[in-house]
Amino acid sequence: MIELKDITKEYQMGVETVHALRGVDLTIADGEFAAIMGPSGSGKSTLMNIIGCLDLPTAGEYHLDGIDVSAMTDDEQARVRNKHIGFVFQQFNLLPRTTAVKQVALPLMYAGVGRQERTDRAKEALTKVGLGDRLQHRPDELSGGQQQRVAIARALATHPSIILADEPTGALDTHSGEEIMDIFEDLNRQGITVILITHDPDVAGRAQRTIWIRDGLIQAEQSEGRS
Repeated sequence: MIELKDITKEYQMGVETVHALRGVDLTIADGEFAAIMGPSGSGKSTLMNIIGCLDLPTAGEYHLDGIDVSAMTDDEQARVRNKHIGFVFQQFNLLPRTTAVKQVALPLMYAGVGRQERTDRAKEALTKVGLGDRLQHRPDELSGGQQQRVAIARALATHPSIILADEPTGALDTHSGEEIMDIFEDLNRQGITVILITHDPDVAGRAQRTIWIRDGLIQAEQSEGRS
């Protein structure tokens, strides 16, 4: 599914060159649930941006589902991203006066999906995350955990094969965070590849595999069976 070979990423900060990634080799199989951990400035967000086709590497190769995306144009990357990947972030990024069902349908509108199909798929995604009875609720009528569920449903509505989640429990209390992780586990059991960025060892412990990154290099990995 995901194969990175000797990926480097450099940024120019004035006269200084920042080496965000220094030659990352990583393979994530179809259907895996992986967590990427690392301190601030380790390169984990840069790595996620490259995996998510939000940024291009300075050098190296990245193959997603057999497609070499490391040298694509922005438009080509956008097409791959929209077809394969759903994103979930720490901040829910919901529109304040928009109902849950319209929030979830919005990316489908940009993808050119017809109105009735947009609505049907949005309802289906919200039901899948346990919000079938909250379709018409706005963000201020939902708890933090419920808002994150809307964000997950929005990512699911495009039927992605991969979910990328950046600190998805970071803004939630412990109980709500555990419920969100239950959803990610359930989605993974349904065959979706889940990759999450986290600083929380308890959250990472819910994944099948943990990847530690530091100073732009993968330092260690650990795989565990999960029931």
